[in-house]
Amino acid sequence: MLRTRICELLGIEHPIVLGGMGNATSPELVAAVSAAGGLGVLGATRQSPEEVAREAAAIRTATTRPFGLNLLLFLERPGQYDGLLAARPKVVSTAWPDLEQDLGGYVARAHAIGALSMHMVSTVAEAKAAARAGVDVIVAQGTEGGGHIGLMGTMPLVPMVVSAVAPTPVLAAGGVADGRGLAAALALGADGVLLGTRFLATEEAPIAKGFKQAILESDGHDTLVTDIPDVAHGQVWPGAYVRVRRNRFVEEWQGRGNELRRRRAEVSAQLREAAKTGDPDRGAIMIGQTAGLIDRIEPAAELVRQIARDAEAILRDRLPRLLV
Repeated sequence: MLRTRICELLGIEHPIVLGGMGNATSPELVAAVSAAGGLGVLGATRQSPEEVAREAAAIRTATTRPFGLNLLLFLERPGQYDGLLAARPKVVSTAWPDLEQDLGGYVARAHAIGALSMHMVSTVAEAKAAARAGVDVIVAQGTEGGGHIGLMGTMPLVPMVVSAVAPTPVLAAGGVADGRGLAAALALGADGVLLGTRFLATEEAPIAKGFKQAILESDGHDTLVTDIPDVAHGQVWPGAYVRVRRNRFVEEWQGRGNELRRRRAEVSAQLREAAKTGDPDRGAIMIGQTAGLIDRIEPAAELVRQIARDAEAILRDRLPRLLV
């Protein structure tokens, strides 16, 4: 069995972590990933403390394995982090702080309840700051990923971060969807991977069928990096762009930022409705380039096990044969 420092640190069997993708995660998806030996992470930014407590209880009802809760720090509301800590997750996962926020303070509060701190970064400078703050696990996310990303690719970013923050363990994110990606991440020095897009195409993912079908139909080349969805929702992410699938919505508003800002409320409502109905042409489908590697909807648990099996086979069978 493949074992890395992440497995020992987090108490999991496979070095595979579910990205805390906001409303695209659910207790069912988190529990399935954790029960299969990975680490499920629930996106908890939009929920109230009471909702987080209920969803954490639902995860614990479904599995006794460890799980994490994720908070986008720049969107934190008063009392929200306290509510997240009250749910007592194994891992407190954070990302995208404002410069004024004290990451070390968040880490210390997580450690005070016995939780581990995991933080996502998109630059080496952010990774070094996270290491100084005492983060236990750093996620280095490349621009191939879906949703909100930085501007450096995974292949150069991961080894740079690994070298910069050693001995803090690093997870690779962005551009990983299968066992080949996990094996590649380990070769780059990471101790595991964090996946987003691949887990959207699972039976448990709480997104509409139309959005899941769009992932299956995507060849990965039909995504682009833009700020159109954020402008439509009136949000300013600190140093982030968003990778989405190119569709009628994106093409309609490309280069029309001023008008989009004037019609923000109208367009934001349209996006929310498209997300409910699963309209692949009118919604903001936040998927990564790995959509081109996905051709079927699977149970999340089987996906975790298959990725681990495939990575083990590559490391055990294929790579040793290359050595003469």
